[in-house]
Amino acid sequence: MTASDLRPTGPRVAGAPISWGVCEVPDWGFQLPPERVMAEMERMGLRATEFGPDGFLPEDPEARKAFLETYRLRAVGGFLPVVLHDDAHDPMSEIDTFVDGCLATGAGVMVLAAATGVDGYDVRPVLDEAQWRTLLDNLDRIADHAKERGVLAVIHPHMGTIVETADDVRRVVEGAHIGLCIDTGHLVAAGADPVAITLAHVDRVRHVHLKDVDAAIAERLRTGEIGFSEAVAEGLFCVLGTGDVDLIAMLEALRDGGYEGWYVLEQDVMFKDGEPEGEGPIADVRASLDFVKAVLA
Repeated sequence: MTASDLRPTGPRVAGAPISWGVCEVPDWGFQLPPERVMAEMERMGLRATEFGPDGFLPEDPEARKAFLETYRLRAVGGFLPVVLHDDAHDPMSEIDTFVDGCLATGAGVMVLAAATGVDGYDVRPVLDEAQWRTLLDNLDRIADHAKERGVLAVIHPHMGTIVETADDVRRVVEGAHIGLCIDTGHLVAAGADPVAITLAHVDRVRHVHLKDVDAAIAERLRTGEIGFSEAVAEGLFCVLGTGDVDLIAMLEALRDGGYEGWYVLEQDVMFKDGEPEGEGPIADVRASLDFVKAVLA
């Protein structure tokens, strides 16, 4: 297999194991094996994927790269939750370990989440000004260090992390120079408008996670009626084009703004009752892929 065999044609669309229910949160639900997930990505015509959580793909980077190439897939990079607001915690060893893995597998993107330090995404602390300053300084320190090593670092606004809401994004944009990962689902679930954020800061958008959202479930999440995990289990995230996110406007804003990064298909799902029956998650991911191709055609 040559490098050209793995080079995407057209829009840079990638898969993500979370669309198959594979997640780093303890007791998230039934975890499908990587052989099935990667085989189904290949069958759909995807040619790239994010890593998924630690332990999902082979730990050794060369073994990981070979495993992905078995399914004609290349590595995009992946999601790294790390504590950034505690001045007693230096995140750089975690960063370098992740960058090492990216470089060894040919991946180029480190998607940071400002972790709370607690497992899961159901609660988050409120930071004081000193903690915010530490977080912002760490974001730029990481972005600059990763760039020197040849990897793009971006910050992912994510439910249940320190950077979640539109106001949090504003603080990052005004207080740091790191690029943004726009996750349409997490921003909408937090009450933010990803299209408005993209149009206002298109030059800062470096990576995109595409999700759609059931607005009624998102409202119950925002009011505290249910937690994040329960919301996902109830179907918070749905097939692209079937929910309440204005994805056509989002994709057009990115295209018109000259965006050249990855579009990662992410429909966070959870299988609480064991292995899904029938065709399983591939049906939803295929429908989302068809939607994105149609809009970007």
